[in-house]
This record gives sequence, C-alpha cells and structure tokens, in this order.
Amino acid sequence: MNKKIATLRLPPLPTIRELLKIYKLRAMKQLSQNFLLNENLTDKIIKKAGNLGEYHVLEIGPGPGGLTRSILKYQPRKLIVVEKDKRFQPTLEMLADAFAAVNGKMEIIFDDIMKINLNNVFPMTEAKPWSDTTPKIKLIGNLPFNVSTPLIIKWLHAISEKRGPWEFGRTRMTLTFQKEVGERLVAPPKSIQRCRLSVMAQAWTCPVMHFVIPGTAFIPKPEVDVALITFVPLTVPRTQHEFKIFEKVTRHIFSFRQKYSIRGIETLFPLENRTELGQMMYKLSDLNPETRPIELTVENIDKLVSAYKYLLEKHPHIGLYEYRASRRIVSLSHAKHIEVAECTEL
Repeated sequence: MNKKIATLRLPPLPTIRELLKIYKLRAMKQLSQNFLLNENLTDKIIKKAGNLGEYHVLEIGPGPGGLTRSILKYQPRKLIVVEKDKRFQPTLEMLADAFAAVNGKMEIIFDDIMKINLNNVFPMTEAKPWSDTTPKIKLIGNLPFNVSTPLIIKWLHAISEKRGPWEFGRTRMTLTFQKEVGERLVAPPKSIQRCRLSVMAQAWTCPVMHFVIPGTAFIPKPEVDVALITFVPLTVPRTQHEFKIFEKVTRHIFSFRQKYSIRGIETLFPLENRTELGQMMYKLSDLNPETRPIELTVENIDKLVSAYKYLLEKHPHIGLYEYRASRRIVSLSHAKHIEVAECTEL
C-alpha cells in the first residue's frame, strides 16, 4: 500500500499570478517561456516525480516559481533551481526565504542549463553504485520548448558515460516536452512516431509518459499540448557502444524515415562504395535491408553499429566521410557550374 506523502504548509505568499503583476513579469517568446499558474496541476506533476522527502532536487527553469512551490511542499532535503532569466530573482528569493522559515534549504543558480557544470551540485554522500536503487537525487523541470530536445540528448549522453548527476547513480528525471516530442520519446517499434529520439532515449533509459497537460493550462497558451515524461536510467543499457557512434548510425538510419533503412545506412559511406558497404552491414547484422527505420528495435540498431565499427576497422578512411559535407560540396559545384554557364551566355 502506498503511503500518503505529508506536505508542508509554507508561510502565506502572494499567488504566482499576483507576483507576475507586482513585478510586471511577462513570458519572453525568445526564451520559450510558458508559466504554469494552476497549483492543483503543479501538485499533480510533482506527485508523478515520486517521493521528494530527504531528496536533493534540481529544478530546471523555475521561472516565477509555480512548480517550485509544489516541490517545496514535499519537503526535499535541498532544492536547487537553475534559471537563466534574472528577472525572476525577487520571486525565487521570496520562495527561498519562505522555505528557510521552516528550516528548508533552497539554492538559486542563475545560469544556462545547457552550459552549466552539474558535477559539483550534489554531495558525494548521496552516490550509489549503478546497480543499486536510484540515489536520493531527482531532476524536475517544465522545460522551455527551445531547449527540451537538445537538453535530453545532452543528458542521455551524460547518462551513457555516468557523468554529472549520473555520477551518483541512476538519477531520475521528470520533465515536460511538447506532446509530439513526448510521444516520440516513448514510441515503440512500428509506431508512426518512432524516430532517432525514441531509440536514443530507450537505449539508456526507460521513458514513461504520465499524462498530457493541455496548452490552455499555460500562460501564455502555447500552440501545442505538453507531455510529462519520467526517465529512469537502465541498470544495464541496451547497447554497450559509445554514445556518439550509436547516435551517428541512428541519425543516418532515420534520415530517410519513409524509405528502406538501408537508404539511410548507405549515407554513412562514400558514393563509390556505398552500395557494397551498406549491404555488408546488413549481412553482418543478419537483418533485412528492406526493413523500415520505424521497425528497427534498439537491439537491431545495436547490431548495425557493431557492423559499422567492424567496417571502420577494415576501412579506417570511411570514418572521415561526412554525408552532409559531401552534399554541400556537390551543391556548391552545381551552383558554380550554373554561374559559369550564365556568364558564358552573357
């Protein structure tokens, strides 16, 4: 039976809506800011993050502090918030003071979550072996849409190398994404939403979508709904390959989503031996080259990466080939040819 988690009553504070008026704060479109003002909804989000008592919690992008208030109710041992926009300093300091009044600890860091070094944010006393239960550290955030995808890729890379918050063990994350991105993160094989992001997330974590938050719950209202996803790093990843090479092969596979998967695989190789080496990868992997990208499992792609690394050992020069760069050269040559032709006609 699940125990009911006791919540903390903070000293009386103005509502988030009142604070926005007092400090004349508006969401900045260039920072993809959308505020959650409904306390019942923020409480529901934090419940899905699980027990926070005695946990060190890192919140990403607190803004005026709507989600922050709900986190504080569940009495974390310490809350650290990382906010890029210094306009929110008065509202966040108000929450920090209120939490301090009940013997709580809240630290405010004004920095860019894409650039900040998180290695020294948590105490090493919280570290656990990777095979153990998850450490008492959690990451929570209502992510701005413009950083959500690059941030999760960055953090999946960190998980694969057990860096940053994952130096302490299998740290959980509960984050928001655009609904479509959320559906891609959890999409199984054969799903129309299956893509590079699905494979990367599911190779190193178990992503779970809890529910969809309607866009009408945000101020200002975004054009899309929002999905809440929790990621739990896998005790044993579904691939042992290095993140960068696994991501490279996966990216090439899904670069032609509507075609046979070999079409994307072939772009890993120079034109003169593309067909031969592409077929060789599927032969080594014991896979059908006419399999569609969305049909491939993480294990299938893991085999293709093994085959690619084998071919790299046999033909080291192919590792230097970049499909996009070669296409740019062809495009530039074509443009130059047209320019010369036009000058000749003149």
